[in-house]
Amino acid sequence: MLNKPIDQIVITDGVVTGVKSEGQIASCKMVIGDPSYFPNKVKKVGQVIRIICIMDHPIPSTGDVDSVQIIIPQKQVNRKSDIYIGMISNSHFFAAKGKYIAIISTTVETDQPEHECEPALKLLGPILDKFVSIVDTYEPTDDGTKDKCFVSTSYDATSHFETTCLDVMDIYRRITGKEVDLTPKEPEEEQ
Repeated sequence: MLNKPIDQIVITDGVVTGVKSEGQIASCKMVIGDPSYFPNKVKKVGQVIRIICIMDHPIPSTGDVDSVQIIIPQKQVNRKSDIYIGMISNSHFFAAKGKYIAIISTTVETDQPEHECEPALKLLGPILDKFVSIVDTYEPTDDGTKDKCFVSTSYDATSHFETTCLDVMDIYRRITGKEVDLTPKEPEEEQ
């Protein structure tokens, strides 16, 4: 049931038993989803601003590289949160030839979120166009072990996916009761 709307999470005796979409029910033993699927199981914890900037040049003073990640430390700009900049180009088939896309993101701390991104915007040089979005962020209100509805947290402002990976490992632990073991397996000895 890919690319279908979710009409209902079917709960029987307090535990998920299926997902209803367009009159059909897909049976399941658990559901894993982001907060948008579970508005009754999450709480708002903040907001993130993202500014997508289209440029015709790489970010100045970065050696004309095709991609770069810059983190402006919170203490350098008198904030509680870092400001993230990721830039990619045509070499990644992400932008038209001769164009560069920079994405700025940070956790909103004031009632002027775009102004909070000024230190990052100043690093970019001339911007052809920009698109600003501010989204609420959520986290689950329970661990999902009772009803088998496992909810992730919202994407935060980080650009390097560390917190997303930690969230995935946390969901794994909640589901299995074990920590993720990424230790390489020893090759089996030949007999």
